[in-house]
Amino acid sequence: MLRRIFRKFRKDEIVKIENNEVDIAALRKKAEDYYRNRDFYCSEAVLKVLKDSFGAPYGDEVIKMASGFPVGMGNGCTCGAVNGGVMAIGMFFGRDAAGGSEVKKSMELTKELQTEFTKKRKVCCCKVLTRGMELGTKEHIGHCIEITGELTEMTAKILARELGYKEK
Repeated sequence: MLRRIFRKFRKDEIVKIENNEVDIAALRKKAEDYYRNRDFYCSEAVLKVLKDSFGAPYGDEVIKMASGFPVGMGNGCTCGAVNGGVMAIGMFFGRDAAGGSEVKKSMELTKELQTEFTKKRKVCCCKVLTRGMELGTKEHIGHCIEITGELTEMTAKILARELGYKEK
């Protein structure tokens, strides 16, 4: 069984959307595995999985933009996984020209993501989410893996709905 799981989630394999259905659980697991295996931190893992699976028209170089967000932007502010979700929403619904009205949709969906996350976790602040945990400990890493998965799932549901896919 482990061999089968490993084959399914090799680093270079993408969780594909098939038959217009998004396997939300598989996306979550892929993001969690990226973090667990130390391939990517929270913001990077969320962005990478959603970029790849939903077919954003960008190469992996966009992951570099997410590299400053882990550990609450390095000082404990906004959760990096939240920022990864926001960046993923922006990839599909953000504007690319001055004055573009697309920003309204991006901000609306970002607000939805933030509201859903704070409904569950109460805050988006990394310092508060990890209060009492020492950075890099098993407890801290496990907690962040879970949050990375949650944000991937929440963002994937928004993207699936807005892009016209069904959830599997």
